[in-house]
Amino acid sequence: MTVQEQTPQEPSHVSRRTFIKVVIASGAAVSASAYLFRGPTLLGQGSLPGAVERLMTLNVNGQMRRVDVMKQETLAMTLRYKLGLTGTKLGCDRSECGACTVLIDDVPHYSCSILTHTVRAKKILTIEGLETANGTLHPVQQAVVDEQGFQCAFCMSGFIMATVGFLKTNPDPTRAELAHGISGNLCRCMDYDKILRSMMRAAQYMQRTT
Repeated sequence: MTVQEQTPQEPSHVSRRTFIKVVIASGAAVSASAYLFRGPTLLGQGSLPGAVERLMTLNVNGQMRRVDVMKQETLAMTLRYKLGLTGTKLGCDRSECGACTVLIDDVPHYSCSILTHTVRAKKILTIEGLETANGTLHPVQQAVVDEQGFQCAFCMSGFIMATVGFLKTNPDPTRAELAHGISGNLCRCMDYDKILRSMMRAAQYMQRTT
């Protein structure tokens, strides 16, 4: 018997991140099409008792977004993998690190621990929604850039959103008050001094705009 020689395959130029996003998007499309193109016998029937309507409209960053959501799906998963808003990070996925913080009706929340179907009537703001239409950064974002208040920056979007929410209730905090106000967020790099310095400057920037 002869052993057939195998020719080496050409290296793929698709990055791991791109591949994962394509797989997730394909799964979402299949799920949505299965829901939209159900048989006519099901379309005329109402939802079963206790069932959650999957196709819903969410108010995200001032836009009404139609999305197919499973009843057990968290807001973080919907934002990242259904709407493509990857600025909302998934860290611990158990309400401990704050990397997934978004504003819901101007109040900071861990999006990893909120079911999407519970916020369909609320206003959701992610870090992508802070920048103005002409590309101007939010004062908190600008302060982080000016102070270089980050190291790996994985946690930074959560800190920024928590700070934006906190400054709405206390626009002129002391350093101690600010530290307490955003203490629900953790930094893997333990660079809290730079973060607090950035957020204190952010408070100054916010006062100039009011």
